[in-house]
Amino acid sequence: MGCMAVQFSLILCVGYGEASEAMMIVPETFARDTITREGDAGRQWIDRLPRIVADLCQQWQLVIDGASMHGYLGVVVPVRRGGEACVLKVSWLDESNADEALALTTWNGEGAVRLLAVEPAQGALLLERLDQRRSLHALPVDEALVVAGGLLRRLAIPASVRLRPLSTLAVEIAHSLPERWERYGQPMSHALLNQACDLALRHGATTANLLVNYDLHYDNILAGQREPWLAIDPKVVLGDPEFGIMQLFMNRLEEIEATGGLDRHFPRLVAAAELDETVARNWTLVRCVDYWLWGLSVGLTEDPKRCAAILQWLG
Repeated sequence: MGCMAVQFSLILCVGYGEASEAMMIVPETFARDTITREGDAGRQWIDRLPRIVADLCQQWQLVIDGASMHGYLGVVVPVRRGGEACVLKVSWLDESNADEALALTTWNGEGAVRLLAVEPAQGALLLERLDQRRSLHALPVDEALVVAGGLLRRLAIPASVRLRPLSTLAVEIAHSLPERWERYGQPMSHALLNQACDLALRHGATTANLLVNYDLHYDNILAGQREPWLAIDPKVVLGDPEFGIMQLFMNRLEEIEATGGLDRHFPRLVAAAELDETVARNWTLVRCVDYWLWGLSVGLTEDPKRCAAILQWLG
């Protein structure tokens, strides 16, 4: 992994007055992608990121003990707090991850990574350390689907916390699809677009009130010690768990197609997660249309093709 010259030498306090020197280096690809996506604000945040990590390490008595990793919106730094192995996650805050800490607090380690401390103003989470070398991608797709389905159901718990409702998100999707469809070249039929809008509004009006992780996929499920598999990096709404399955088909679609296709695997996931199959098919259609257009907006090439293949199977 390349690294850019955004770094800061840290004198990190640990327990009993000891000190350890480490260096946090911002991964080059993460810095580049953040600046491209967020412009000057992103550049300023990247410039501040080593100092943010330094301050958090001092605040929480952490010692860095590994190279920084990253996802789409955040960096993850392996750290130790005394003898405890943890990770420090610092994220660019946007609407999709604003409720991550609240969701992790609600789950309290049941099926998900355990939250140890939070600093909301900095978008910072201190988390238990899982095995980042082994994700659910390590299992054959037919086994992985069953594990993911079981986790999806476990995480879909009644929640009284104030989170974004799927009913609101569904209206936003339905109202935005026509304009985005025009802007990105009308990539699917008008009939399919209208069907997605209608289904979003219909199911959005009658959603459940469950905490749903709609970004549960194979790389976001890691091996743990407390449990064999635990979810990380949730994106959540309050609504139907059926809203949370599309990415489990899209992310390994070629393997799914090579081992019986969606005819075999869609019902297996629905059964593992105890879902309503009709609602699952309808939300998957809505999300495939929505994600296809989002993918075009950020220059993706393969994911829109996968969305098209799933939509063709849905009929």
